[in-house]
Amino acid sequence: MSEQNRTESEPGTAGPIIAIENLGKKFVVGKTEVYALRNISLTIEKGEIFGIIGRSGAGKSTLVRCINMLEPPTEGRVLFEGRDMGALSKAELNIVRRSMGMIFQQFNLLMQRTALDNVCFPLELSGMSRETARKRAMEMLDLVGLSARAKAYPSQLSGGQKQRVAIARALAPSPKALLCDEATSALDPETTDSILALIRQINREMGITAVVITHEMDVIEKICHKVAIISKGVIAETGRVNQVFFHPKSDIARRLVVPEALHPDKMVVDHLYRLIFDGQSSYEPVLANLILACGQPVNVMYASTRDIGGTAFGQMVLQFPDDPAARQKILDYAAENLIYIEEFSRV
Repeated sequence: MSEQNRTESEPGTAGPIIAIENLGKKFVVGKTEVYALRNISLTIEKGEIFGIIGRSGAGKSTLVRCINMLEPPTEGRVLFEGRDMGALSKAELNIVRRSMGMIFQQFNLLMQRTALDNVCFPLELSGMSRETARKRAMEMLDLVGLSARAKAYPSQLSGGQKQRVAIARALAPSPKALLCDEATSALDPETTDSILALIRQINREMGITAVVITHEMDVIEKICHKVAIISKGVIAETGRVNQVFFHPKSDIARRLVVPEALHPDKMVVDHLYRLIFDGQSSYEPVLANLILACGQPVNVMYASTRDIGGTAFGQMVLQFPDDPAARQKILDYAAENLIYIEEFSRV
């Protein structure tokens, strides 16, 4: 298959690269057993950008460390390209780990090494010659837009530049998957967007699968194809990002999709409904047409538009009239015109 055809194909059509089966992880604290993860089962397809989102303490960082066996699971299995990671010898595991690049929130660069030498480091550990390693490292720094800073030390780089060096280092051994553990949490919004764009470019042009661990829904919406929501060590919900946005099924998903301004202590009015619109309807006067057709007033309590996978999606929270017949007239119009409206449950 040509490079062009490979990079333009639909993500996830080449089969699974990572399969997690009934995974559990417990820690012993004194005489107490504490489960960080319980019965986790996920399938991540080749070429996907797969997001795992949860609040602090949900277990997401433990999960990503179980994927590459930095934390051996207490129970269950992790398969990488069909191989049971837990059944590998130490030497075999080290070889497989080279196919899993990892980037961290705090960059984890060696402060006494230049950017170039940091990228060379994993290549040196693998036994590559110094000349070949430096050539490969320069190629990776050029890929992330930092070839001009090759001789700079981490203390001379901005946060975004440090993360680009970390990404170049993770890519240097030619991995098949890139594990990103809160990779943008320490960065400002503009720098975050540039790093996310870089991860998306790497995924699209190099075909590398990316697993993105985050607590920010904006990160998921901007680059991920699918998402798993983790809460208290269990998977609460999985699906394509737009599906979870349109139809969140779990309480934790609704809290992530619906902003804090709409939580019950802040939103105390009755008869609230959530209107969803996609890339096409977002350019149409949906609300104006609804009001004109039904002759009923509605109050806009909240509105937002988001870019999910390059398509504009939006939502409004509307307060409908007190009269039940008026509310039903609006709902009937919405159903006839394929406008998605659901009663709004305050989270």
